[in-house]
Amino acid sequence: MLAMKRCLITKQRRTFSPEFKQQAACLVLDQGYSHMEASRSVGVGETVLRRWVHQLQMERQGVTPQSKAITPDQQRIQELEARIERLEREKAILKKATALLMSEGIERTK
Repeated sequence: MLAMKRCLITKQRRTFSPEFKQQAACLVLDQGYSHMEASRSVGVGETVLRRWVHQLQMERQGVTPQSKAITPDQQRIQELEARIERLEREKAILKKATALLMSEGIERTK
């Protein structure tokens, strides 16, 4: 009996730049395209385009998204927030190290 091999077709996920997402969403928000027209025009699914449109609307209102930002301003905000978070972690580590060194210094003087 021959062993049957299964052919697995792996579908590679497409990725799009933030600029592409913004331009596609602008077709709906700024140029009056319907979601269906815009999705066909740029070659993406309508559901994906709806998500981008919603995200761009939120970013324009100043809401920083959880996912990668589309607009340059929100991208910069995300970069700065990540930098602040990293610096705060480093500061906490330095505080703990200083406290540890100070406590060791006090014990040595006793």
